[in-house]
Amino acid sequence: MAESSPPEKLVGALSSGLRILRYLAGADAPTGVTRIARDLGINASTCFNLLKTLVHEGLAVFDEDTKTYAVGLGMVELAKGALEQSSYVRLLRPHLQELARRHRVTTTLWQRSTKGRVVLVDLVESSSTMRVHMSIGQRLPMYLAALGRCMAAYSPLTTEELRTELSTIRWENGPSFEAYMRDVEQVKRIGYASDVDHYVSGITSVSSPILDSQRSALMALSAVGFSAQFSKTGVESLGEDLRQRCSDISYSISGGTVQLNYANGLSST
Repeated sequence: MAESSPPEKLVGALSSGLRILRYLAGADAPTGVTRIARDLGINASTCFNLLKTLVHEGLAVFDEDTKTYAVGLGMVELAKGALEQSSYVRLLRPHLQELARRHRVTTTLWQRSTKGRVVLVDLVESSSTMRVHMSIGQRLPMYLAALGRCMAAYSPLTTEELRTELSTIRWENGPSFEAYMRDVEQVKRIGYASDVDHYVSGITSVSSPILDSQRSALMALSAVGFSAQFSKTGVESLGEDLRQRCSDISYSISGGTVQLNYANGLSST
């Protein structure tokens, strides 16, 4: 089933609770339960119980004096992750634009997601007539291709756990596990990884990790193009450009606590 497909059976209470939250978020002033129930067409008793639950969870607040409800600060906590991602996208887009222009490749920003996946949150396409097409929102296995090697380099998984993860990934011409792990170790030394014809024949990707304050891979900057357009020195130049940008970004995102020195490994200031 596609991730965007609706469930076979909607959970009525959850849907009603979300409708109430959206109503409160759009209301001009705190509102009483009777008005909310009437406007939304929800049974008054059910609406009251849902509102009590939302208050208990911190997503709504109740004013004892006016007997009205409003959105709670708990909504800010829920929105924090999405807001941070949106901020990162805006801040990093100039890097994607400059990389695409300088190297004539499609550049992408991948965000670590859930269930062993990464999601494409921004991209700038190559100016070349022939280019690799990708779509924002696209999801891939976390340990796939060049960006996967970067994620694996700073993954908490053991070697055997990584082996299990890789065994479930479909490559067109996948590397051996030993070769993959050599590439992972190289990421720690030189700061970037490349994948030439392994994920898809004829396609080369180069990627570098962006680390958070916990020194785990939060995101990755990647560039992708047709293998025929890359020379060995071209891949190295692109990788070094990605590495320097991601090193600077990691330092900024971590609040200066993570400083990458690929000659001597990872250090903290």
